[in-house]
Amino acid sequence: MKRYVIKSAFGGLQPEESLFSIPYKEALNPAQYEAVTTLHGPILVIAGAGSGKTRTLTYRVARLVEEGVPPSAILLLTFTRKAAQEMLRRAAALLDQRCEKVAGGTFHSFANLTLRRYAEKLGFQSGFSILDRADAEDVINLLRTRMGLNLKGRRFPRKRTITTIYSRAVNKVLPVREVIFEDYPHFLKEAENLLHLCGEYKAYKRENLLMDYDDLLIHLRTLLANNPDVQETLSQTYRYIMVDEYQDTNKIQADIIRFLASTHNNVMVVGDDSQSIYAFRGANFRNIMDFPALFPGTNIVKLEENYRSTQPILAIANEIIGRAKEKYTKVLFTQKGYGTVPALVAAEDERRQSLFVSQRILELREEGISLNQIAVLFRSGYHSFDLEIELNQRNIPFVKVGGFKFMETAHIKDLLAHLKILANPLDTVSWHRVLLLVENIGPKTAEEIFHCVTRSSIGLKGLATVKPKPRYARAFERLSKEMDSLDGSHLSLVETGAKLMRYYEPILEKKYDDYPKRAKDLEHLLTIMERYRRLEDFLSDMALEPPNASVDDMLATDYEDEQLVLSTIHSAKGLEWHTVFIISALEGRFPVTYAARSDEEMEEELRLMYVAATRAKENLYLTYPINIYDRGAGMVFSRPSRFIEGISEEMLDHWSLVNEEEEE
Repeated sequence: MKRYVIKSAFGGLQPEESLFSIPYKEALNPAQYEAVTTLHGPILVIAGAGSGKTRTLTYRVARLVEEGVPPSAILLLTFTRKAAQEMLRRAAALLDQRCEKVAGGTFHSFANLTLRRYAEKLGFQSGFSILDRADAEDVINLLRTRMGLNLKGRRFPRKRTITTIYSRAVNKVLPVREVIFEDYPHFLKEAENLLHLCGEYKAYKRENLLMDYDDLLIHLRTLLANNPDVQETLSQTYRYIMVDEYQDTNKIQADIIRFLASTHNNVMVVGDDSQSIYAFRGANFRNIMDFPALFPGTNIVKLEENYRSTQPILAIANEIIGRAKEKYTKVLFTQKGYGTVPALVAAEDERRQSLFVSQRILELREEGISLNQIAVLFRSGYHSFDLEIELNQRNIPFVKVGGFKFMETAHIKDLLAHLKILANPLDTVSWHRVLLLVENIGPKTAEEIFHCVTRSSIGLKGLATVKPKPRYARAFERLSKEMDSLDGSHLSLVETGAKLMRYYEPILEKKYDDYPKRAKDLEHLLTIMERYRRLEDFLSDMALEPPNASVDDMLATDYEDEQLVLSTIHSAKGLEWHTVFIISALEGRFPVTYAARSDEEMEEELRLMYVAATRAKENLYLTYPINIYDRGAGMVFSRPSRFIEGISEEMLDHWSLVNEEEEE
């Protein structure tokens, strides 16, 4: 029999690759390709800084869809909704619109949707409201007052501290008493009252259909653990799971992933143990280290090729993280040109440090590097105070990361409170906020009115059953009419918001001296509302994924085309600049003195320095002032940080500062 050979139409490509529309092998480096094409079983991707983890996740989404996996069977969990949307948008651009149908979002948004679907399994109603951090603090403050724990002369923790204690206990899976003992020993004598208050807080939330951020995760884990049928249904639904920034997950989130993957183990987590810097938020370094034990047979893939920094910067980063006691060993490298050797700059004092940084920034700008491409990073916010004075004196515009976020401003929370009681008439926190805006109504009266409304059992219509006292009758009647007109109305969400804004404008004008600026924020909120059809969806997103800046922040560049960035290192993670200055790289300040109390905290400080160094693309300067007296520690600091001390001058160029007169 004669054989006739059909030649390949794909120019020598491997047959399996020729079936795909995307040239994965050409588009990815070998490690990325392995991560993208290993579809089954548990995979741990150790993604070094700047190594293209987003590209890897994006291509893997496209690959799964090209392999015939239904988009609805893929779950992509990230730490911001924006990150998930961007990855799915890129995947759709690579392949087609099917990729945008992949289930993507944050742990909290996934928990929110799942709990509303299965609320009855936990004895809840699906119409629960979500408390943001400020709302949770207000509830705790209300209960603290009811329990008589806010008496003057008594040193009881403030509402913010109490909320932090409870949240830390949840995220670290520790008893409240242990958190008090470890982090707030000065409040040990109040431990019993704090435990009692914690119980009251939990009961209050359940009674009033409320959940805080931590509850979303706790209840999702409980749902999965106690309901094998739900666990199996969700696991069979999401047969391919991907998790970004796995080093930032807490114990509860790791448990959730274990449950969701119970029927298939097709889970890929991407992260960098060297960038685990959020223990104070409950992130568990052990999650990424112990993943292979949790998922036996894990395939570990290391992404070590860096696409951001020059090799001299990577050499410093490798040297820093090489000092870590526990890690996945990796060595970052790049194909980029050699570049400038990073500099270690010793200054006589903070003033000299500020003079150097300011002068060097102006020189770089003259060399064609815009201020937007330069960042000054520091361990703690106060480390930049002296520099800020010098920058102002030299008219160097800058923006400092921090301050109140958009959703945390009082005027935004005021307007949202009115919307929240439309969605959930049992939302006590929002009722109190709304009622306290009414002239001549105080906390006690607000409490009485709220109970009167809830006893009526007719929702917002219960306002009509209140008999207002003369001192606040007129203002209260205005509120009552406004809420009654909106209750059950057929207005769109943005029309409802606009109507409430008109009601709120006189209150805004009377309450705030800067009301024109705040009115712009409210207008921006209306613009956001235009994207939504349902009030419940809008409120959920505002609680889970709020905008980060006010309009004032977004328009901050109006007076100047470019701005220098000042940022804490924690806020800078995930970002990059042409030139980075790490200031106050001084023993006692970085690492902070209290980190010496445990090896775990000192290791996290080391990782923080690694994160800071890997933000730089072309230039890196580490500066430290000599002979700084720290009043809190009662000692003089004079050595460079232990994390960079002893690095050879071939890798870290040592600079000394001299006055211009001395050079003449």
